[in-house]
Amino acid sequence: MLLIARLPCCSVAYTQTPRYNAAESVAWLQARMAKVGLTSLEELAELTGIDRGTLSRYFRQERRPSIDVVAPLSAALDVSPQTLLIALGALDRRR
Repeated sequence: MLLIARLPCCSVAYTQTPRYNAAESVAWLQARMAKVGLTSLEELAELTGIDRGTLSRYFRQERRPSIDVVAPLSAALDVSPQTLLIALGALDRRR
């Protein structure tokens, strides 16, 4: 049975699967950036030292982040490393 639910941070519907899909990751990033006052990937790139294109590929799940980028991304988005990795689809979501 597939369950349809809504992400608490935005209005994107998702299927209850163990991991975020690319659309959910992008929606999460947009909501999180708004919450911390960032208006563009360029701003996030400046804060983290990570190229804008690379950030985009992480959140579209076209590339997995290296361990070196988890700390600066978590700090810039004001979330724990675990929350970030869940949002990137690298870890199963919490039950």
